[in-house]
Amino acid sequence: MPPDTHRRPAPAWLLPTAVTAVVAALVVVVVLLNRDSGAPPDAAGAPPAGPGAPAEVQQPQQPDLTDVERRDDADLLAAGPTDAPVALVVFSDYQCPFCATWSEETLPLMMEHVEAGDLRIEWRDVNVFGDASERAARASYAAALQGKFWEYHDALFAGGHPRPEKDLSDDALVALAGDLGLDTARFADDLGSDETARQIASNAQEGLDLGAYSTPVFVLGGRPIVGAQPSQVFLDAFDAALAEAR
Repeated sequence: MPPDTHRRPAPAWLLPTAVTAVVAALVVVVVLLNRDSGAPPDAAGAPPAGPGAPAEVQQPQQPDLTDVERRDDADLLAAGPTDAPVALVVFSDYQCPFCATWSEETLPLMMEHVEAGDLRIEWRDVNVFGDASERAARASYAAALQGKFWEYHDALFAGGHPRPEKDLSDDALVALAGDLGLDTARFADDLGSDETARQIASNAQEGLDLGAYSTPVFVLGGRPIVGAQPSQVFLDAFDAALAEAR
């Protein structure tokens, strides 16, 4: 089964009514490739036309996106040593069901490599689902300011499902912080602070600049992976990146 992704709404004249995950993946890869080349997406992504056009178009070589990795000790939304041989950058959304599935099924397996010191995970929230996603992302950052990002992240995706939008109001997010033992007064201040808003907006813009208009999107060992692929895809990609790094 192809990976599932969520796409932002697009005008009817731009996309067909049903867009498959494969097409979404190709769109992201084309944008990622054009990031370095500077070519317009429609020119780079358009197939050749006319009677002499080849039946198949050769797949472009995947871009090297290692520069997406921050490797910053001050990054509050990260796990693992800054000098780990492999890094995984995750572009996600707290209202995305496929992001929730990935976090439930695959993230714990990747965390085993974090604990072994071989992997660093850096989280970025793109918030393609809108205001509820953005509030949840700000809440996760407020929790990170108290050293509880991953605990809060797991609670937002409890059971492999996103929380209903009604449970992502400011009051509900503060209550969740209290359930996790956080200082709720400090959390509420951080949730609404300009610093938190700027950081979350910066992370989201970084994902959009890379072409992550669908979630989830990953960069593992400098190579893009689009969609909630099976766990084995990530484990194999990690093994390959680790072997290359060594």
